Amino acid sequence: MKKWKLKHRILFLAMFPVLVIAVLLAAVIMISGVSGIDDALKARGMVIARQLAPASEYGAFSGNREILQTLAQSVMKEEDVKAVIIADVRNKILAVSGKPSQFTAGSTDAADSGHIIAGDKDGLIFGAPIYQSEIELDDFGLFDRTARNKREKRKIGRVFVEMSAASTQLRKNRFIAVSTAIGLFGLAGAFLLALRMSRDVTSPLFRLLEAVNRMTQGKLDARVTADSGGELGELENGFNLMAMKLQSAHDTMQERIDEATSLLAHQASHDTLTGLVNRREFEARLHRALTRTHEAGIEHALCYMDLDQFKIVNDTCGHAAGDELLRQLTLLMHDRVRDRDTLARLGGDEFGLLLENCQLDAARKIAEQLREMVADFRFVWHDKVFSIGVSIGLVPINHPMMTFTEIMSAADTACYAAKDGGRNRVQVYEADNDALVQRQGEMQWATRINEALEENRFLLYSQKIMPCQQNVDGEEIHEVLLRIAERDGRIIAPAAFLPAAARYNLMPAIDRWVIKTAFCAMRRMIGQGTQKSFIIKLSSASLGDPALLDFIRQQLSSPAILPQQVCFEISETAALIKLGETTRLITELKKTGCRFSLGDFGSGMSSFTYLKNLQVDYIKIDGTFVKDLLHDKVDYTIIESIRNIGQAMGLKTIAGFVESEAVMAKVQSMSIHYAQGDWVGRPHPLDEL
Repeated sequence: MKKWKLKHRILFLAMFPVLVIAVLLAAVIMISGVSGIDDALKARGMVIARQLAPASEYGAFSGNREILQTLAQSVMKEEDVKAVIIADVRNKILAVSGKPSQFTAGSTDAADSGHIIAGDKDGLIFGAPIYQSEIELDDFGLFDRTARNKREKRKIGRVFVEMSAASTQLRKNRFIAVSTAIGLFGLAGAFLLALRMSRDVTSPLFRLLEAVNRMTQGKLDARVTADSGGELGELENGFNLMAMKLQSAHDTMQERIDEATSLLAHQASHDTLTGLVNRREFEARLHRALTRTHEAGIEHALCYMDLDQFKIVNDTCGHAAGDELLRQLTLLMHDRVRDRDTLARLGGDEFGLLLENCQLDAARKIAEQLREMVADFRFVWHDKVFSIGVSIGLVPINHPMMTFTEIMSAADTACYAAKDGGRNRVQVYEADNDALVQRQGEMQWATRINEALEENRFLLYSQKIMPCQQNVDGEEIHEVLLRIAERDGRIIAPAAFLPAAARYNLMPAIDRWVIKTAFCAMRRMIGQGTQKSFIIKLSSASLGDPALLDFIRQQLSSPAILPQQVCFEISETAALIKLGETTRLITELKKTGCRFSLGDFGSGMSSFTYLKNLQVDYIKIDGTFVKDLLHDKVDYTIIESIRNIGQAMGLKTIAGFVESEAVMAKVQSMSIHYAQGDWVGRPHPLDEL
C-alpha cells in the first residue's frame, strides 16, 4: 500500500469505509425493510380486524346480517384484503365477503386472543373477538366504577380477515432489488453518496416503523411525511392513505356505535309500543323520588292505573286494535300530566304516573281528570265503537318511613279496590281502611303462596275419621289437610291463606300439588304394606278446570294405587254452583273406582234437591251443627234429617267437629257412620302415617 499512489490510497481509504458501510447498510436495509413491510402488513391486518370487531357488535348482537355484510364488503375495499368472515360465538357464519382460502370460523383460540391465526407465503389471517358493550344508566353516579371496569365483557362473536401477501411480496422483491442496487452504487460511489443514500433510505423506513407502532397503539391519526421518491414514496403515500381511511372508517363506525348505544339505552328504559318509560325506569325514578322524600320531606303521589274494558277490545278486534288503543290513550294522557311528572307503561293495560312534588289534593284532581278523560274517550276500530274506563289507585308518598315495596303494594291494593268498587273510579289508599288492609294482606298472601309453591314449602297433614257403628266396615280413613311451613319454621293453617288463594285463582295449582303429593305418599305406604283410604278436597275453582280430569287419571295410572282408596271431597256450595262440572267429574272418576264425599252438607238446605243427582258415597255434615248438638234442638233435628236422607239413599254420613266424648256418644246414638274431630284424633303430618 506504501507503493500506491496517493490518489489510490485516498480512493482505497474512501472506498474501504464505503465498502464496509455499503455492505452493512445493504444488510440493514434488506433486513429492516423486509421486516418493516411484513410488519406493516401484519399491523394493517391487526388494525382492520380489531376495528372491524367493535364495528360488528351491533349487527352480531341484533342478528342483523345486512349490516354485517355491508361491513364485510366495505373492509374488502382496503388494500391487500382478500376475504372477510364475521361469525357468532357458536362459529355460525353471519357474513362473508371475498374468497376465503385457508381458514374457517372454527379457529377460535387465536381469534379470541386477538392474534394472527395462520399464515404462509400467500397471506396472513387475522382474528379478533366481538364483545358486547355494557349499557348502564347511572344518572347520579351511584355505581362503583372500579367494580364496573373489572366486569368481564361478554363475547358474542368473532371476525376473521385474510390479507393477501402478493403485493407485499412484490414490494419486498422491489425493495431487495433497490437495496442491492444501492449497495452496488455505494461500492462505486463516494462516501457522501453512501451517506446520502443512508439518509434517504433509512429515515423514511424509521418514520414508517414509528407510525406503524403508533397505529398498533390505537393512534389512528399517525402519519408520515411523504417526501421520499420511488417505492418508498409509494409506501409512504399508501400508508397515509390507509391510515386516513382507517381513521375515517373508525370515526364512522364509532358514530354508528354511539347511535346504536343511544338507541339501545332508550329502548332499555322505554316501552316500544307507546314510547313511555317502562317499568324498570319508572321504578328507578320512584326510588329517587322516595329518596328525596326521606331526605327533604318532599311530598309526591303515585297513581296505578288499570284499563277496565281493554280485554274486550283485544278479544273483539285483535291485538292490533288493542295496540292502537294504547297508543291513542298514551297521547291523551300525556297531554294531561305535568312536564316534571313521569307517565309509564307498567305492562299490558297497566300504567303508572309519578306526580313529583305534588300533594294529595292536587294529585286527586289530576287522577280524576285522567279518569274523566278516559271515560269520555271513544275508541273507533273499523265499524265498532268502544267505551273505555280506568280504575286508579292513588297513594300519597309523604311519610319518610315508607319503602318502595310498601308504596307499590299500596298502589296495587288501591287499584284493585277501585275495580271491586265498581271500576272507573279513583281509590285513595288509606292505612286505616280495613277493607284496603284486608285486600293488601290477601295480595301479600298471594305472593307468599306462590313462593311456597316454588320452594315446595307446602305440607300435608292427615286427620283420622273413625267408624261410630259396629256394622260399618273397618277401613281406616284419613282426611288430607294442607299447611304451609314458613321459613322461620312456623306452620300456617289453611284458614290464613286459602281465602287469598281462592281470590287470586291459585287454588287449581294448590289442588294439583295436593293430589300429586298425596298420591306419592300413598304409593310409599302401599310399598310398606300399609292400606289406608284418604279423602282429598277439591276446590270450586278446580271443578271448572277442564284439564283436571285428565290430570287425576294420569296420577291414578300408577299400578300401585287402588282408586278405591281415593275419595274426593267437594263442598256443598261448590257442587251447587258448578253442578254440571261436578256431575261430570263424579261420573267419570267413579268409573275408575274413586269415591266422593259431599262436604259441609246442610249449610244450604236447598242441596237436598240436588243430592239425588250426585253420585256421592259420603255426606259430611257441616261441623257448625255438630258443635252445639248437645244443646241446640234445631241442630239435632237438622243432623237427624241429613242422616235419614243419607240412609234412604244408601249414603254414609260423617260428623265433623267431634270435640268431646259426650258429642261422640250423641253421634253414635244417632246412627251416624263416622266421626271426625280433635277428640277422635288431632291432625298430624301425613308422613307420620
